[in-house]
Amino acid sequence: MKHPADKIFKGKVAIVTGAAQGLGRAYVQALLDRGACVVASDLGTDRAGEGADTGLMAEAARTMLADEGQLIAHGGRLDHEADCRQLVELTIARFGALDILIHNAGWVAYEAIEELEDGSLERALDINVRAPLWLSKHAWPYLKKSSSARVVLTTSDRAMYQRYAQPGLAAYAAGKMAQLGIMNALSMEGEPHGILVNAVSPVAKTRMWGITQPPDDLKPESVVPGVLYLASPLCRDTGVILRASNGQFTATRFCENPGVIYPRDLARVHCASMEDIARQWQGIKEFLDA
Repeated sequence: MKHPADKIFKGKVAIVTGAAQGLGRAYVQALLDRGACVVASDLGTDRAGEGADTGLMAEAARTMLADEGQLIAHGGRLDHEADCRQLVELTIARFGALDILIHNAGWVAYEAIEELEDGSLERALDINVRAPLWLSKHAWPYLKKSSSARVVLTTSDRAMYQRYAQPGLAAYAAGKMAQLGIMNALSMEGEPHGILVNAVSPVAKTRMWGITQPPDDLKPESVVPGVLYLASPLCRDTGVILRASNGQFTATRFCENPGVIYPRDLARVHCASMEDIARQWQGIKEFLDA
């Protein structure tokens, strides 16, 4: 559905990864509806991040609503620097600019820590560490030229909150927390250039849930308004995590305690020994479990 009155993305150029299905596809269509030019990238891996079907993104693009020349389908890998450079160069060659980078690509596979294999860990590092870093490296010179440069990374409540953690997701959680570290670092590096870097923590029923039919709730489309906001000139914050579920949104970040003079003075409880810490542990803890 076109939004002729909404011109905020008109003329903007976006890269969206993991764009063939689920959340990524919903982001792409929403950006297209609002006038953005989009390079949609997806390797077409299975749920465990294995294999490749480069035709999956091309087929998805054929079913999306876009004006002629508004959408480019990309089916390459993103686990090496050269692949990420090629994706950015394709974007610049076709559209001449880059304003928005949304790294949505991901995978989930349950593997108990005693059964964790090198291949699973490498996939987690590839999609959650190497891809966002290499994409950002090669996007950076063009984002610095944009009047409203935005980067949106993807984390997970399963990683951020111990109460939502699940057995078998250590590699997945490590990758999703890594993107928060990248967000924090790049938000500081980008701020002098007007590049705002934030993250979304979406809850949506997609193929990672084993969903094959449109869900009744936790729909990917319910996350879209939040990601559009983070990608838009309306957003003026950087280094923020936007949690999104069922059309509800809450923004958070890891905040320092008041009075701290980092790194020498935590402005908190003084202890000289392990036993001292044990005696004062209840006062040292500054979190409350609901």
